[in-house]
Amino acid sequence: MFTFSSLQGALSESAASQSILELDGGIKVLIDVGWDESFDVAKLKELEKQVPTLSLILLTHATTNHIAAFAHCCKHFPLFTRIPVYATSPVISLGRTLLQDLYASTPLAATTIPPSSLDEVPYKTQQSSSDILLQAPTPEEIATYFSLIHSLKYSQPHQPVGSPFSPPLNGLTITAYNSGRTLGGTIWHIQHGLESIVYAVDWNQGRENVYAGAAWLGGAGAGGAEIIEQLRKPTALVCSSRGGEKTAIPGGRSKRDEQLLNKVKSCIARGGTVLIPTDSSARVLELAYLMDHAWRADATTGEGQLKSARLYLAGRNIHSTMRYARSMLEWMDDSVVREFEAVVDGSRRVNGTADGAKSGKEAGPFDFRFLKLLDRKGQIDKILNSEAGEGGLASKVILASDSTLDWGFSKDILKRIAQDPKNMVILTEYPSLASETHPSLARSLWTWWKEGQERTSEGLNGGTGRELEFRDAKRQTLEGNDLTIYQQWLAQQRQLQTTLQSGGANALESAGDVGDEASESESESEDSDNEQQGRALNAATTLGQASRKKAALTDEDLGINVLLKKKGVYDFDIRNKKGRDRMFPHPVRRKRTDDYGELIRPEDYLRAEERDDNDGQDPAQTGKGDNQEQFGRKRKWDDATAAKHQGSGPFKRPQLTRNVSDEFDTAVSDGPIEDELDGIPDDPDETTLGPSKLVLTRESIAINLEVEFIDLSGIHDKRSLHMLIPLIQPRKLILIGGSEQETLTLASDCKKLLAEGSVSIYTPNIGATIDASVDTNAWVVKLAPTLVKQLKWQNVRGLSIATVTGRLLAVQKELAARHDEEAANKRVKTESTEPAGASRPELATADAPVEPTLDVLPTNMASATRSVAQPLHVGDLRLADLRKAMQQTGHTAEFRGEGTLLVDGSVVVRKTTTGRIDVESIGLPTDGGPATQLGGTFYAVKRTIYESLAVVAGA
Repeated sequence: MFTFSSLQGALSESAASQSILELDGGIKVLIDVGWDESFDVAKLKELEKQVPTLSLILLTHATTNHIAAFAHCCKHFPLFTRIPVYATSPVISLGRTLLQDLYASTPLAATTIPPSSLDEVPYKTQQSSSDILLQAPTPEEIATYFSLIHSLKYSQPHQPVGSPFSPPLNGLTITAYNSGRTLGGTIWHIQHGLESIVYAVDWNQGRENVYAGAAWLGGAGAGGAEIIEQLRKPTALVCSSRGGEKTAIPGGRSKRDEQLLNKVKSCIARGGTVLIPTDSSARVLELAYLMDHAWRADATTGEGQLKSARLYLAGRNIHSTMRYARSMLEWMDDSVVREFEAVVDGSRRVNGTADGAKSGKEAGPFDFRFLKLLDRKGQIDKILNSEAGEGGLASKVILASDSTLDWGFSKDILKRIAQDPKNMVILTEYPSLASETHPSLARSLWTWWKEGQERTSEGLNGGTGRELEFRDAKRQTLEGNDLTIYQQWLAQQRQLQTTLQSGGANALESAGDVGDEASESESESEDSDNEQQGRALNAATTLGQASRKKAALTDEDLGINVLLKKKGVYDFDIRNKKGRDRMFPHPVRRKRTDDYGELIRPEDYLRAEERDDNDGQDPAQTGKGDNQEQFGRKRKWDDATAAKHQGSGPFKRPQLTRNVSDEFDTAVSDGPIEDELDGIPDDPDETTLGPSKLVLTRESIAINLEVEFIDLSGIHDKRSLHMLIPLIQPRKLILIGGSEQETLTLASDCKKLLAEGSVSIYTPNIGATIDASVDTNAWVVKLAPTLVKQLKWQNVRGLSIATVTGRLLAVQKELAARHDEEAANKRVKTESTEPAGASRPELATADAPVEPTLDVLPTNMASATRSVAQPLHVGDLRLADLRKAMQQTGHTAEFRGEGTLLVDGSVVVRKTTTGRIDVESIGLPTDGGPATQLGGTFYAVKRTIYESLAVVAGA
């Protein structure tokens, strides 16, 4: 059984993706936890209902459309963190930096408490604001959530472990394959029983500068014309339809890159500033690599068209993103790997040197020579305020997050450059439409560009005078009645989480988020004692035997139970106790010991200053010096001071040394402005304000700059979909992840491309459940005892195989059971004197159940069947096993390339992606060894292959 339900992204302009796959036995798999730029909590309501029934979670891409809601669900949905999550290493690392950037950039991501939840708060007397913000995940919490994700590699089958509340997975196997478009992007293959499901959304078959193409045809460099065996002929293919109407650019990737650079050069020529909005984790690597290498090529050729402009990349967490990119080159295209190997083999440029005359080829793929990284708003203000006379260069090209222009540095930069006609903004992705009433800034600009294209004009250049409304979201500290209502709502949620989640109530609130309970109780009047007693009784009834620490309740909430639960009170209730519990009501935990004594935790014995220093320790300083010499000694004052500055407060990111560390020296130091940018202090952290509410301000700004659109999203186009879907040959096709027009158009095209009636095509709506189970014609057939005795079993890799040829009979169950009992007891009925036909009318009634039984063929039919049936080879030959078997018999065998085995220098054995074995020989032995025996090497290889397979005859 296989049912599919799309929670977000089906027949919708929103690009967010959430899907639930339900398999036989009640196994539910959630794929992606996407969110759009609206950050609407109502879109996660259905997911919250499904959480207690989920077995595991799979993530495909490190983009907001696929993982933006992951930290929110871990923070605010009970039981969500207990569900196993699987993804590739790049998705885990880049997804962590993406969400840290998101929550640091906009308070909208924290989301507001729904008014319906505030209405349920007890003891609420006054109307409250509907913009009270939830507590956002801290960077440390986000890092913890992503550390729980299980890392997988490409093409390695894995049998996952289900959640504690999941039914048995019964051999469920998941395999990740490269999807292209993003680093670590995944096409998931899910195998469960007869169901073979391929989940492929937002993939790209074409190779790019950084990313290899999808693994449909074997990946980069495979050059195959057939889909690989693991992804071919699935029972169901879930495919995204986004880009189904998009035609490929003539000239491919090189033409696309050339168009982008031409637009940039035209703006630089008139002294303007170019803004290229992009994401902060996925497509930014492609754009950063392309732009920096374009500047390198320009400096090498000496054309001088780009050297008159500075190149910047802005993002709050961009240093971490690039550090991860440098450590995961093996996940990128082969050309990037070869470039890195060429740098390692040659004289590699050391980061931090100021030698600007070196060739661009001497720098690594992501050792940027011209691209300067910016992670503070003060740095952006400084470069935008600098004139040609100060820095020497007036034109600037800035890559900034986010692509929606609704949050991040790209929104701030657009405000600053919008009114100058010399400037330009280049959109590189098709903007989604999360809300009809409040489209994103990128969507509005794209609409204007589209209208300009339809009028065949030159875009929006030169004082069009259109105004664009900017919505700025700010935090404001809660006060008065709003704070009281928020604390009451928080207490209710903490009790709910304590009841549902055994991990306690620490996942909902940090220490600084709640006001002092003691001061709050002092301000209450004596008239509220009855109310407190009622609350205590309700709490005691709800929580049962929960400990005081787990419940996080005050003495007033505990009521009379304070005698049982308060620390230091030994008045135990032994009523209704029996035996040992009556004499010793307080259980003492046994200390954990082993052969060497009691187990201790060294971190429990740290001094307070050592514990603080360990919390804020800089990872860049670890591993330096002799650990044995420093053990037990006090650190120097400089080291302690540096450690304090690295992590001041729970919300501060580590201040990595940009001028010293090789990893973060990302540009050539060719001017004093570089040092000034590095010396700018950090932006103030608004997340430390505690309980706060959302305040939106609106501002209309005239847009006079030029708007251009060049598609660098890297999503499959119409040609790729039409070419690969017929080659995949799915039995059922489910189209999601696109607008209604794109999805229906692709569905009609697939009906023409695929054989009429051979494939079922589904286009489900959001929330609709479709049954896409595999069509099987299976019956339970009983084998007659006489047939079982004649079976000849063969063993292949631990499995027993036998061929069955018999005659299908309809035998009544009562008669069959009687015959089985007679055969088991091995006795013949001699006491019955009645003829056999006397009892048959009683059994051969029309209502008697019939059981299909396979019996031995009669003699006259056995010979005819034997002449028609053909023998069949069963098994899967591995070239590694064949190589070992040939070496054991005295032959020489070695691998020559992928999927090719050379035996005795004269016989080549190849295994194709379809499982076919090809054996080629020159026909002559090369030595006098075993090759001259048994008819030569060719027949020896052939015989060994047959011996490793089971040959089952047809009769």
